[in-house]
Amino acid sequence: MNTRDSTSKNEIGTVFAYDERYSFLKGIPMLIRTAELSDLPALLAIYNDEVKNGVATFDTEPQTMEERRAWFDAHNIENHPLLTAVADDGTIAGYASLSTFCAKKAYSPTVELSIYVNRTLRGHGVGKALHRKFGFREVGVLSEVGFKFGRTLSVGYWELAV
Repeated sequence: MNTRDSTSKNEIGTVFAYDERYSFLKGIPMLIRTAELSDLPALLAIYNDEVKNGVATFDTEPQTMEERRAWFDAHNIENHPLLTAVADDGTIAGYASLSTFCAKKAYSPTVELSIYVNRTLRGHGVGKALHRKFGFREVGVLSEVGFKFGRTLSVGYWELAV
């Protein structure tokens, strides 16, 4: 597998290097790197699987490629990195993104963390490694704020002070 040494500095001064390898809990070596446009079909499939079958997103309708392309284009700029975890066999294991938290200007340095993991690779530590890649720590829960698949859901919040 090729690795590239690419580093990005966002507007608030945090540097993310994307050439590190992680060995996950069950010995699956992975590369965490900047997402590429060629990853988009796999990222869409992972997201839409969660829309249809999971509760990590409160979206209830699958997204189209055009909708996900607009989302993709809003990342890897300023303080909105989009990282992909890739297994040695080339399988997209998951991804992490920092997105706009709130459209109001004063919130511009604040971002929302989203992490999605390929269903076939869950339980291998991919999500934890992506959280650690950004340096986040869990800080709280909003109890019973969503409703999906006939049940009330809570949302966890993670924080990174920069």
